[in-house]
Amino acid sequence: MEAVGVRVEGVSKRYSHKVKGEVYAARDVTLDVRPGEFVTMLGPSGCGKTTTLRIIAGFETPDAGRVVIGGRDVTHDLANQRNIGFVFQNYALFPHLSIGENVAYGLRVRNVAAAEIERRVREVLALVGLAGYEHQFSNQLSGGEQQRVALARAIVIRPQVLLFDEPLSNLDAKLRVAMRQEIRDLQRRLAITTVYVTHDQEEAMAVSDRIAVMNQGSIVQEGSADDLYYRPASAFVAQFIGRVNLLPARVEAASGGGGEVTVLGHRLAVAALPAAARAGDTVRLVLRPEAIAVRPAQDAGTLPQGTVAGRMFLGEKVEYLVRCGEMALQVVSYDARPGDLLAEGAPVGVDFKGPDIPVLPEERP
Repeated sequence: MEAVGVRVEGVSKRYSHKVKGEVYAARDVTLDVRPGEFVTMLGPSGCGKTTTLRIIAGFETPDAGRVVIGGRDVTHDLANQRNIGFVFQNYALFPHLSIGENVAYGLRVRNVAAAEIERRVREVLALVGLAGYEHQFSNQLSGGEQQRVALARAIVIRPQVLLFDEPLSNLDAKLRVAMRQEIRDLQRRLAITTVYVTHDQEEAMAVSDRIAVMNQGSIVQEGSADDLYYRPASAFVAQFIGRVNLLPARVEAASGGGGEVTVLGHRLAVAALPAAARAGDTVRLVLRPEAIAVRPAQDAGTLPQGTVAGRMFLGEKVEYLVRCGEMALQVVSYDARPGDLLAEGAPVGVDFKGPDIPVLPEERP
């Protein structure tokens, strides 16, 4: 089946709350998903991502805006008229039906011939690694196997669009890593347009072609995982995508888009400043833990001085907490060798790996 695109255009959904009054679960959400693309809506609980997904699926009707699938406006179509597959957070398997019957359910509703049902169920179970499980029941399966059944049931109907609502949240950490790779591999093999919802940043970065970060009902930034990690548009995105140090700095000079800032008493060149930044403005540097280097104080020269307040050796990396005045910096070192580990309490110099350090304007309350 040829892949189709999905467009969510200016979608809003309001609810009445006894205490808060009128609350927007989704506010003017616009999102384009290209044919065959894997897009994840990422954000904290209550940010509007699941509401938006349910609107795409047809489980909710928006108060404003529209949903277009494959060039057709489906805003007011029922869910079973949209040719979508939906994988739920809790699997939603029928416990009284065998695995084969669970997977076949959507085909039976569509009046597919019995022989065709049997063939397609067998094929899709093999595709998700459950060949021969037709006569098992869900209570005989592990969580990962149940999730594979839910996935098989969603794709056996050959949907144009596949939707996932927090599909791995009920699995343990090790199984989540394995299942997210299986989902990504399967999506690539089928080349099916996919919209995925999660609050797990690492999960979103692992599976997605593109990520839409949501907050308070709206999309606040879209991009690839590396775009969002290295070029966040706001402090919220910087803090939500991975670990980060947000350091206040003063603009000393601005020229040609870049300039110089003073941070922790150290003057530093940066490649890009906010468009309206002028000398004297306060900005914030986005420094990931791996973008900070620490070295023994005697080797530090003119670098800012700090003290190792904590150390955690994790094999392939060492995590330090370094205190510089009132600031506590998260630092990660991947190249430490035996004998090079810095002791707690040791004085150190702090260096910033630049000049491509993102700089954000100071956000007003």
